[in-house]
Amino acid sequence: MTTSAAALPAIAPAAKAESFATRYGALCALLLLAAAVRLPLAFWPNIVHVDELYQYLEPAWRLLGHQGVVTWEWRDGIRSWFLPTLFGGPVALGDWLAPGGWGAFVVPRLVVGLASLSIVVTAWHFGERISRSHAIVAAFAAAVWFELVYYAPHTLSEPLATAVILPAAYLLTGELARNRLFTAGALLALACVWRFQYVPACAVFALAACWRDPRNTIALVAGGCVVLVLSGALDLAHGSAPFAWLVRNIQQNLLHDRASEFGDAPAAAYVLQASILWSGTTLLMLLALWRGWRHAPLLIVAAVVNVAFHSMIVHKEYRFIFLSIALLIIAAGLGSADWVQMMRRQNPWRSLAVVCGGWLLLSLGLSGATLIMRDNWMRGIGVAQLMAELEADPEFCGLALYAINYPFVPGRGQLAARRPIYSLYRDDPLAKGRLPAVVKTHQAGFNRIIGPASLASELPADFSPRSCAMISDDKLACVFARRGACDAPASPFGVNDVLVRLNY
Repeated sequence: MTTSAAALPAIAPAAKAESFATRYGALCALLLLAAAVRLPLAFWPNIVHVDELYQYLEPAWRLLGHQGVVTWEWRDGIRSWFLPTLFGGPVALGDWLAPGGWGAFVVPRLVVGLASLSIVVTAWHFGERISRSHAIVAAFAAAVWFELVYYAPHTLSEPLATAVILPAAYLLTGELARNRLFTAGALLALACVWRFQYVPACAVFALAACWRDPRNTIALVAGGCVVLVLSGALDLAHGSAPFAWLVRNIQQNLLHDRASEFGDAPAAAYVLQASILWSGTTLLMLLALWRGWRHAPLLIVAAVVNVAFHSMIVHKEYRFIFLSIALLIIAAGLGSADWVQMMRRQNPWRSLAVVCGGWLLLSLGLSGATLIMRDNWMRGIGVAQLMAELEADPEFCGLALYAINYPFVPGRGQLAARRPIYSLYRDDPLAKGRLPAVVKTHQAGFNRIIGPASLASELPADFSPRSCAMISDDKLACVFARRGACDAPASPFGVNDVLVRLNY
């Protein structure tokens, strides 16, 4: 017996609104929570790694016609212009809203922080396949977990690539339709252009979908080709052959082993660092992942594949496996939601509050429990203080960096100061062994110096110290100032000239 559509009772608008509020009210609340945690951190001027300045914000700044720092990666052409081009809009908007560098630094971070909310939305939808409590717990864990929060506002390829891989993973692990496959293919291709080292992890989801039905490959590849064509067109627009940057990157880092110059680590480094950051909760996390395997095994497989691939690369940084962290947290959130169902016979709301409260307490405790995280929160803060003073200094007309190799200074200086910047490094062949004489010879080009407080005696007598700040664990740096204007003749000690000589 069938029922005609006309015989079905009409759904009142109020009932529709109530149904939407019932289904998505908790998700909206969790998104507000995640935004409230993440977006204010865009104004906290810590820096995870110099790449967020020199590989993304500085190139975007140069696209707008400004002077900027050009590192060896851009001189050798091993970087794609895709992300800097996207950052050009936020950088320009920020500079228009708050000229002088602060806006150009903050607005892109706000955009990246908003993009990170896709992790929370994806966690919710993974959980909703199981139950409402799984959706709430998984999304709550993704909203508050300290590592996901810490990296959220930083202009790096890893968080941005993760923000598009997770929705693709959701689309490829559910009911497959042509439009879902096309969208997922485009998202995976976008992530691989932004962070090509995530290709093995992306392949896990793509291969799983194609294994279910080889015909899925057509729509999946079609979506990816659209993004790849766009990326190639951007390369051409910037005067380079499509994907030439990728070939050069592989040549430099794999064939010439350039990345190892910046440090190497043993194969187990990522596992060791994760166990340190998770501390005593590692066992609890493993138990949650054991439960989560039943609900989302592909998330865990992709996370392990990503860690295994990056472990084979000699140069290691924890941010490289950010995708794995997000995948594991979602899987653990799904697993921990099983505990809610185990306890819900007594009081379902209380059991839900206990599990979510546990995620919150663990996150808050671990966010400052280790020396690594405490250092992470403060990295770059001293430099930001010194540059803020220069930005507000009406007499400032030129800056010299004296015997400071701390890498955040030139980038923050270019974005904030917009004045000539000179680099006086001890390792520079033109200055080696005679740095005090060099600063005296070229002091007409600058009236402010940032240098170690311990080397104040090496500076010209007319430079006196002003404010000081810790720019590393053991180094106090100060702004030294002299009166008078600047005469900026051609100098071999400009930032980019020095970088070329040092091959940095």
